[in-house]
This record gives sequence, structure tokens and C-alpha cells, in this order.
Amino acid sequence: VAWRQRELSAGDIAQLLHQEAVDISVRTIERILAEEGFKKLPRRTQLKIGRTIGGSEVPEVATPVAIERLEGQRFESAGAGVFLFAPFIAQLNLDAVIKEAKLPESKSLSATNYLFSILALKLLGTERHAHVDGHVFDPGPGLFAGLNVLPKCTALSTYSYSLDADHLLRLQDAFIRQVMRLALCSGSIINLDFHTIPHFGDESVLQEHWAGARGKRMKGALTLLAQDADSRLILFSAADIQRSEADDQILAFLSFWRGIKKPMDSTFIFDSKLTTYENLSELNLQKIGFITLRRRGHKLVAETENLKPWRRITIPHDKREYPQPMVHESRIALRGYVGEVRQIIVRGNGREKPAFLITNDFEMPAELLVGNYARRWRVENGIAEAVKFFHLNALSSPILIKVHFDVIMTMIADTLYCRLARQLRGFEDCDAAKIFRNFVKGGGTVEVRDGNITVKFSKRAHNPVLRSVAWSTLPKQMPWLNGANLSFQFS
Repeated sequence: VAWRQRELSAGDIAQLLHQEAVDISVRTIERILAEEGFKKLPRRTQLKIGRTIGGSEVPEVATPVAIERLEGQRFESAGAGVFLFAPFIAQLNLDAVIKEAKLPESKSLSATNYLFSILALKLLGTERHAHVDGHVFDPGPGLFAGLNVLPKCTALSTYSYSLDADHLLRLQDAFIRQVMRLALCSGSIINLDFHTIPHFGDESVLQEHWAGARGKRMKGALTLLAQDADSRLILFSAADIQRSEADDQILAFLSFWRGIKKPMDSTFIFDSKLTTYENLSELNLQKIGFITLRRRGHKLVAETENLKPWRRITIPHDKREYPQPMVHESRIALRGYVGEVRQIIVRGNGREKPAFLITNDFEMPAELLVGNYARRWRVENGIAEAVKFFHLNALSSPILIKVHFDVIMTMIADTLYCRLARQLRGFEDCDAAKIFRNFVKGGGTVEVRDGNITVKFSKRAHNPVLRSVAWSTLPKQMPWLNGANLSFQFS
């Protein structure tokens, strides 16, 4: 009777009696329990009983936690480095951004819980949602998201499916407005480029695009990324672009950017395949500066042999292998473009064929114009970093809208890494992978006392750099955790 009151089954009771050298059949035990007034237990799954294949441990169900209930607790966390981003999240007021986007919630978890859980995985370099199993027993990232532990991969994936295009556009818009409000970037020069995210969803919906990371054409989701040239922050993304829509994406970005940047004095830089000459004419009519390449053919290249005069310029950028190319300037007309554009032919830049730059800016010095276009590789480096560290090419979801959600979360994580890097003396220009390896990766101890969260990091070679950061000038409270104060200790 005492064992049944602990909700043990007749089979469990038979085993316990056997250990005490009392052998009674399961049927006899069931009859005795029935005579005592106990009904049969309802059928339970192996998971509810606590048995799993191979005896593996079952993680807790993710539930919101209150700091008051954690009073006095102290635990080790392999993902304690994620707390280094908390001051910058508070600075960006990210929890208010999530509320402004009006994202959906479930009965048990809020939108902030879900997004901070996925953000924690991004910041910790977790490759796929399926790999969240490596963190579901770690209370550190869970506390960062306002939970006891992170939700399992099914919960995270299901939530991403519930977000439609309007949710994602509102989230992106609210986040970029906050970035511009804090003056984290100027937005004066914007680099734009396409990237194909390999995808394995519905074959009837997906189209083939060139995937530079894979070096071939393949089924995938074509994505446009816009990056601030100076700060290298990603400012816009649009995913699941059809081939017929690709040429007009620059106008879609212009519409978005007009609502963000005031006054509108930006210059767009992109390659020759991003849009058409007709759309270049539209940019010019709306008084938007652009720098791009002219599509060159064999005849156009051959004609450069007879052009004169050529002059040598010096590009004002450090570490250039060919800092003094030869240029030839002229005004030309393009089919579909109303008016003339300025053309600068560049040779002696390390390429076999000359480059044909075209722009509607007739006043900028050629040295600066060529130099600004030469920096366009930064957006390609940003994409390469997102592919390598934030794992954009590791998606396997059959629902395309999830791609855009993953890209937006990558954009937010990339911004946080840039903010952290700016505080680290000597590491200001390092990529996310190096910042993670030297500062974020590694365990620590988390302690909650008097409503304060203290994170003590294990001894590491780069701790003196973290110790020298002016943490006192950054926000100390975590608004999404009832305003709990956060402090760091570095061994």
C-alpha cells in the first residue's frame, strides 16, 4: 500500500518484494491492491516512468524561472560565456524590440524566452537546432533566456514555424531602428550582395541558384544582405527570393531604408548582377547614389586598348597588394538608363581584365570611389563569417520562412559580437569565431544571491583583456530577468 501511494506499478512492487526474498506474482499484487481500494494505474510511457533507451537521462521541461526562487543557488555552466552579451542586449533593449514586433507566445513560454533561447544557441556557435541537446542540461544558457533550461529542438523549431513574414519584418524593422537610434552605425555607405542558403525543402517550390560557398548551382533560398560599410553591421535581410524577383530587391531595400535613415543620404554599392540598368535609373531619379560594375564583354574589353589618357591613382587603404592602379574616366550612356553615368575603367589591380565601375556620383574623387568599391569584399566576408560560425548553410528545415528567421537571428547575434569586440582592446576587428574561441567559449560558475547574478569565469589566458573592459559604464541590469543585477569575476 505504501509503494502504491508512491505510484509504483504492480510490476515495480513485485521487483521490490523479490529483492526482499518475497516472491509474489504481479496478478496477486494487483488483486491485493484492488481489495484495498486502489484502481489500476493508467498506462504510462517509458519517458513518464523515467526509463529511456540505453538508460539516458531525461532533461527537465523548460519553464520560466523567477530570480527569487533561485536565491542562494550556485551551479557550474559550460555556457557561462553567453552572459558576456547581456549588457549589450540591455543596451539594445532587445526585450522591448521583441514586444514591439508582437511575436506570438505559447501558454508556457513567452516570445522573449523563445528568442533568447535561439539567440543563446547562436552566440554559443551551436550548428543546428538538433544540437541543442548539448545544452538542455546546462542551467546557465537557460537562466540567460529566463528559463530553468533551454527548450528542446522540437519546441524551438515549432516556434519558428509559427512566425510569418509580417512577424519577421516587424522584428527586423524594430531591431534596426534601435541600432540606428543608438548610432551604432552611420549607414552612409551600404554594401549589398546575394547569398544562396542551401535548403532541402519542397523541390517544387525551391529554385536553383548559384551557391558561392559550395561552388555550384543548387536548390536553395536566395537571400539579400545589406551591410554598413564602416561598422560592418548587417542592416537588412530578405530571404526566399525567387529568380524573377531578384532584380527588384534593391528597390525593396530602398523602401525599407527610407523608413529607417533620415536624411536619406546613403550610397549603395553592389556588383553587376544585383540589378538592372533600369533600376539604376530609378535609383538615380530618387537621388540615391550608387557604385557598381558595368557588365563587360569581349568587345568592351578590347576597346580599352585604344583608350587614352590613363592616369595612376593611389587608393587610400592599408595593406592593399595593388594600391596604385591605372584609371580612365568618361561619361557614357547605358541602355535602359535615363541620362549619363560616370565610368571609371580600372586596370593594374591584380586582375587579368580591367574593371568597369559606373556611378551617378560625378564629384567624388576617383581614388575614393575606387576605394569604396574595393571595400565591398567586406559584405562577402560578413556572409562567409555567417556561413562558417553562425551556420547559415546548415539549415535543413522544409519550411522556407524559417530561413529568414534564422538570418534575422544571425543578424542580431552578429551585432552583439561586434559590440563585444569593440570593447576588447586589441581585438576590435576580430571575427566572431575568434572572439568566441578566446573569450566566450569555456565554463564558469553562476551564483544567485540577494537578487544579483554573479558569473565567475574560469582561469583563461585572455581574462585580463575582459577584466580591462569598462563594465561599469555598461548596463548592469537584465530587464528580461525582472531587472536582476549582473556582475562578472575573472580568475
